[in-house]
Amino acid sequence: MHRMSWIPHPKHCRLHSVWHAARVINFDANATAPLCSAAREAWLEAVDRFPGNPSSQHRLGTRAEAALEQARMEWAEMLGCDPGLLIWTSGATESANLLFYHLAQNAPANAELWLSPLEHPCVIAAGSRSFSSRVKFVRASPQGRIELDSFRRMIETTAPKPSALACMAANNETGVLQPWTELAEICREHKVYFVCDATQWIGRHPAAGLGSCDFVLGSAHKMGGPKGAGFLKIASTSPWMPLVVGGPQESGRRAGTENVAALLAMTATLRERELRFQRGDQLSLVQAREAFEHALPKAVPGTRIVGSDSPRLWNTAMALMPPLPDCQQRWVVRLDRLGFAVSTGSACASGKEKPSHVLEAMGLSADTAAQALRFSVTWESDPHHWSQLLRALDTLWTTAIQEVHSPQP
Repeated sequence: MHRMSWIPHPKHCRLHSVWHAARVINFDANATAPLCSAAREAWLEAVDRFPGNPSSQHRLGTRAEAALEQARMEWAEMLGCDPGLLIWTSGATESANLLFYHLAQNAPANAELWLSPLEHPCVIAAGSRSFSSRVKFVRASPQGRIELDSFRRMIETTAPKPSALACMAANNETGVLQPWTELAEICREHKVYFVCDATQWIGRHPAAGLGSCDFVLGSAHKMGGPKGAGFLKIASTSPWMPLVVGGPQESGRRAGTENVAALLAMTATLRERELRFQRGDQLSLVQAREAFEHALPKAVPGTRIVGSDSPRLWNTAMALMPPLPDCQQRWVVRLDRLGFAVSTGSACASGKEKPSHVLEAMGLSADTAAQALRFSVTWESDPHHWSQLLRALDTLWTTAIQEVHSPQP
């Protein structure tokens, strides 16, 4: 009897893909963190309880509006600002575009925008689009931090003053924490707006104090909330020049129906993350990361940890790895096959990605920057994952060296 080969149904293929993905240990949380349980529960509850459009006048609408305003007050309390200064958005990229469009429309025609060269591409691109040739970059140190003395001299000797300085709170690639409180104070002394991208900071460090910055932007999915939710904290309730028009939402500052469920889930995420930090849940992960960083150069000789002399996010490590003999089988690809998701600043095989502008701003050559691998975890990560990653890197390097020295047939 002829036996037909079994052809899997597409549904089975999808289930296999989900099962396979579940086996991967996520070391790419700074790109996007998995949805945490607090966010999932809040989202499901909000979908059922608040189905109305917040702009509608009936009870379903007013209930949804009231829920959003309660969330706004909660965020304002944690940031330390007035609730009326918060605009709900779809994420940090939209917030950056809204902000720099507004600043450019209200700034003098010759006003400059100063940027940290370490900023996320959404800040650099949005600022450059709105201010065009009037963008200037301040200096970063080889340790990956903005040089305060250099910046102070720069702003004291410049006339007219820039419209604003933008500097993130924590770098998304290296994890290095920036001196944002000091920069905000210097800007305040010189009556210059200070813009802080807190996307990587919020949910990993306390949000308290960020409200003192003139402008703050953030996103939910970096800290374990849903994609498509974010916020922008602005400097005052004075008239706003909206980029997105077509409705009166967000006090006329940003048109479009608010994503109630996602925004409430974002709020629940921040609340839960703040509690975790207060409890010190990050301490075991810090110890595991430090042990990994200490052992890695011994397992893979020639490895360097980026920003090791600077304060960093507890969840992030960036390493400059010696290249594998076959660039087509680079670290990120081989690690993925072993069940580890990591990120890299370049793709040497494809030639389509440029080396990290962050590492170049730190004084590293393009060739050196192309060797970077970033490892970042979440609150839910098992500390033992760091040691598992170390073993995988050790195995890959040992195997690669053996392949180079093994006799060819």
